[in-house]
Amino acid sequence: MLKKKVVILIILLSVGAFGFFILKTININPEYKVGKQIDQFNGVAVYYNGSVGHVNGRELTADGYNLGLKYQCVEFVKRYYYEALNHKMPDSYGHAKDFFDNKVSNGKINKARNLIQYTNPSLSKPRLHDLVVYSGTVLNKYGHVSIISQVTDKDIEIIQQNPGPFGDSRKRYHLIKENGKWKINNHQILGWLRKK
Repeated sequence: MLKKKVVILIILLSVGAFGFFILKTININPEYKVGKQIDQFNGVAVYYNGSVGHVNGRELTADGYNLGLKYQCVEFVKRYYYEALNHKMPDSYGHAKDFFDNKVSNGKINKARNLIQYTNPSLSKPRLHDLVVYSGTVLNKYGHVSIISQVTDKDIEIIQQNPGPFGDSRKRYHLIKENGKWKINNHQILGWLRKK
């Protein structure tokens, strides 16, 4: 009896793992094709990627600068900074969550990105064009990055690439000011980076 339960458990775990793999790598949204432009900000396109784990090769600029894996969130923010803000990061590799360096103090230079880094919360209010960095999760250990496309005293709007097959390219987060510090109300947001 115990042996039968173990076999059933192994089968269920295998089916679950296979299903999870399929959801992370195959486009399950028939409305869009991978690579289709779905949005833009300041003339920089946002492309549909299908499932968050889908990879379609590496994107390089004409001068050989690495933008990242095609249609991933990192590729969009680096392309945005390159095209809209004329910025190249000294370290052009790394997962999304690695854009935030825990060893860098609030308001100091993140040398790997050559951007000023702010923690969430921070004395510095988020601004238009800031690069938002999210921690990893159980379902996405690599984290996420986005660009602030709008700021008010009450909220921010971000634009993102690769939010998942049914996710939106734009999202709003409540902005809270407490004890002189600004906080983007999302527990996954580690902080934001800003061009000097």
